[in-house]
Amino acid sequence: MNRTTGGRTTTSSRTAGTRPGGGRTAPRATTAPRTTRPAAGTAPPRRTDTRRPHPATATATAAAAASRRRERERLPRYWFAERLLLTLSGQRPVHWMLGHTLGPAYDQLAALAPYAPLRPAPPGRSPAVRHCDEFRPSPGVIEAFARIAAGDRLLALAFRLEHCTDQRWRCSAVELDGTRR
Repeated sequence: MNRTTGGRTTTSSRTAGTRPGGGRTAPRATTAPRTTRPAAGTAPPRRTDTRRPHPATATATAAAAASRRRERERLPRYWFAERLLLTLSGQRPVHWMLGHTLGPAYDQLAALAPYAPLRPAPPGRSPAVRHCDEFRPSPGVIEAFARIAAGDRLLALAFRLEHCTDQRWRCSAVELDGTRR
């Protein structure tokens, strides 16, 4: 077959799409050269390790725990227990509780705080509020107690909250392990 390209004539024994033996070939597709990296948006194969919890289960468990924690922090007794814990463990200064305590309770905190009775144990595990409950002897008064885990120790923290005229709860008494100072 004779072909004219740019003023020159060339002779070819094959025509486009045919084999030398007379058979037809499929037209060549023009594709980009393949790279060694996978295309964007693909991920490596997933791990199927049965020894670990399913990701959806772990996420649901973490979400449920976070929801319980948020619900707990809305209660005045837990809110004050966390703040008293931070003050008595030396993580926050006593004056941090100044607007949240009444006079006698602030004096009790000022007497307890220098000793940092809830200081973390040597391994460095921070103290935590394990449980907190309340008793309401009259409207506007909460007598609360909390179990504090500090390392391998379990301590008791008791405090009294009063609902003041400005509609805020304030701590009016603090006791740690039955010692009132």
